[in-house]
Amino acid sequence: MKSIKTWYWVATIIFALLMLMDGFGGITQQEAGKEVFRHLGYPMYLLEICGVAKILGAIAILQNFLKVIKEWAYAGFAINFIGALASRALVGDEIALLIPPVVALMIMFIPYILWKKYENVKNS
Repeated sequence: MKSIKTWYWVATIIFALLMLMDGFGGITQQEAGKEVFRHLGYPMYLLEICGVAKILGAIAILQNFLKVIKEWAYAGFAINFIGALASRALVGDEIALLIPPVVALMIMFIPYILWKKYENVKNS
């Protein structure tokens, strides 16, 4: 159990830090994000909304009191990555640009699966 708990927290903290950094980049309207949003045809204010959502989601996955909120945060991240993949595909981007959202989704599943395993071991 201790091993699962350790890996769960390591994966969760790394993923949360990545989402915090990405969220901060959205809120501060970093040029890389603005470039992508322009390319995809999204309004710039959506960059800030997504940034705030990512920061709130990162906070949600770091807490262990409100499990439903944590579950919804993971769902929100999944929707974000699937939406990024669909957006890239629908504007006709090359395959190389479709890979990062898929990788991000796979990375997200690591702390999620470890969380579920840890909860099962803890509750049994």
